[in-house]
Amino acid sequence: MVQQTREKDLALFINIADKEKPQNQEELSADVLIPAFVISELKTAFQIGFMIYVPFLVIDMVVASTLMSMGMFMLPPVMISLPFKILLFVMVDGWYLVVKTLVESF
Repeated sequence: MVQQTREKDLALFINIADKEKPQNQEELSADVLIPAFVISELKTAFQIGFMIYVPFLVIDMVVASTLMSMGMFMLPPVMISLPFKILLFVMVDGWYLVVKTLVESF
């Protein structure tokens, strides 16, 4: 668990616990290591989520502006953009990329 935890997060929780910095990894206590690990994994999860969200946001903006320029104000852009999002996710092999990124984070 120590190898997957960022040094910055470990230092934060060592300071919060008001403990001295340990000399080696075996001296880290669970009350410092576990929260630091969780924070590190949350940061990785938010990075993955953001990288998935950005292309979908671009698709939404392009579809919405295209529909507005065509005068289709009553047609919800989600009805048109959802198939494009699914198509993009399938074409770039999205599940493979998500699982690969998760496994490589360990």
